[in-house]
Amino acid sequence: MHPTRKAAVTATALLTAAAITVVTGCESGSATGESVAASPDGSSRPGCPTALAEAKRAVKAAEDVNAPWAGPTSGPRAVPDRTIVYIAQTLTNPGVAGVAKGVQEAADVIGWRVRTINGQGTPAGIKAAFDEALALGPDGIVIGGFDPASVTEQVDQADAAGIPLIGWHAVAAPGPSESPKLFSNITTRVEEVAKISADWIIARSNGRAGVVLFTDASIPFAKRKSDLIKTELATCSDVKLLSYENIPIPQANIRTVEKVSSLASRFGDRWTHSAAINDLYFDHAGPALRAAGREGAGAPFNIGAGDGDPSAFQRINSKEFQAATVPEPLSEQGWQIIDEFNRAFAGKPASGYVAPVHITTVANSGGALSWDSEGYREAYRKIWAK
Repeated sequence: MHPTRKAAVTATALLTAAAITVVTGCESGSATGESVAASPDGSSRPGCPTALAEAKRAVKAAEDVNAPWAGPTSGPRAVPDRTIVYIAQTLTNPGVAGVAKGVQEAADVIGWRVRTINGQGTPAGIKAAFDEALALGPDGIVIGGFDPASVTEQVDQADAAGIPLIGWHAVAAPGPSESPKLFSNITTRVEEVAKISADWIIARSNGRAGVVLFTDASIPFAKRKSDLIKTELATCSDVKLLSYENIPIPQANIRTVEKVSSLASRFGDRWTHSAAINDLYFDHAGPALRAAGREGAGAPFNIGAGDGDPSAFQRINSKEFQAATVPEPLSEQGWQIIDEFNRAFAGKPASGYVAPVHITTVANSGGALSWDSEGYREAYRKIWAK
């Protein structure tokens, strides 16, 4: 059994706080100097009792570690002798790299060949990687974490050649896509990930927080996720968005440290929570927060709204500047990609399966370094007769 299933399910961890001084803010980090020492009615109670109660309920459900396999249990047997190319937006993105590993593992089981090509996180690199993939003449191509609209010519070439495309975080919605033409797109529902991430902040802060939000606006999927987080945070009037920071993922290692240092100096104790569209930002935020005198187990309490790579679990387990993540089941999704290709090769429709959202904290991780449902490997092996 996965270690996370051995952990006891705990109730939502709540921060019972006295009045927290926060500021109102807007995008790109601008803020007024207005402080809010209490709720609008003059009390120390949060100004969103209904939103707070709903957030607590949602978070408690998402923290449940009992997650038996709810994906497909039937489908076509393994189609033999296939070659897949996985085009990675950048292998420095732990989510993209984690799915690539899952694809390779599943391909080894089903008996296929996989080639991974790194797009290096740049438009030119991704186009070159896609051109290389097409030149290899594969049976299927994975669009790993980048926008197909940036390579429309290559997508059209693959379609004309009869090469099915499967995306991972390629478009906003899971499942098949007609424009761009994808046999399926593998992702959790961005609306659910964004909502539960914001709900965690509302619940964790007891409805009173000052929040910094990190995004990569160059990726439509990521930009939409962060916009949805903003919308959900706004349902609680005593949760204030201090700053909305656009840092492209390939530049996170360069820009995050400087930006976090500036934010810590600027907002001080008013900065109580953070959310980011990818856990990677908190890997780089840690040194800057430590230099600013913050403690790893203290504020700002940070949640990654997606991916849940092993380094994020390590930070959570050791209480080092990350308190939670909404992990994609990366290995499981890699296996699903191979299964979806097998359905495409067999002339069957996509499975339609979408993994449910989950929240990992130190209280329910069980010391694990990943999150996946139980039984997916056994289920896919049975489907493929492997």
